[in-house]
Amino acid sequence: MTSPFPRLNIVLHQPEIPGNTGAVGRTCVGINAKLWLVRPLGFRVDEKSLRRAGLDYWQHLDWQVADHWDDLLERLGETRIWFFSRFATQSYADVDYQAGDTLVFGSETSGLPDKLTKVNADRLLRINTTEHIRSLNLATSVGVAAFEAVRQLNVGGV
Repeated sequence: MTSPFPRLNIVLHQPEIPGNTGAVGRTCVGINAKLWLVRPLGFRVDEKSLRRAGLDYWQHLDWQVADHWDDLLERLGETRIWFFSRFATQSYADVDYQAGDTLVFGSETSGLPDKLTKVNADRLLRINTTEHIRSLNLATSVGVAAFEAVRQLNVGGV
């Protein structure tokens, strides 16, 4: 059966917490997105680690690990890339997403590195929150952004 969802790429740049990656993987399976993990990772992606994170649906996930940022770019090919940061000024909801877009999220403790945010300032997006928190949980942020993209593309009843 062909998925009614558009193909999106979700990138976790140097994720640290397997539980967050597991939750993001579940979201990717739910919307037919491909998950990319950029090394170094804060955990191992062997079978035991995946089971511990509760990833019983991992066999349905389309995912790859890239050794570094340039490796990822080479593998992605032509795609529009959006970077998510609490320091961005443009709202994630003000973007017109397209099938094939790539959404990039940084690590849980340090976010995206300056080398990515500075050269991509025009593609930097923020999920607005109150001043009482620094940012949302990584898995929550991915869910918010990914489902906004799917909603805009008006497919799958989302």
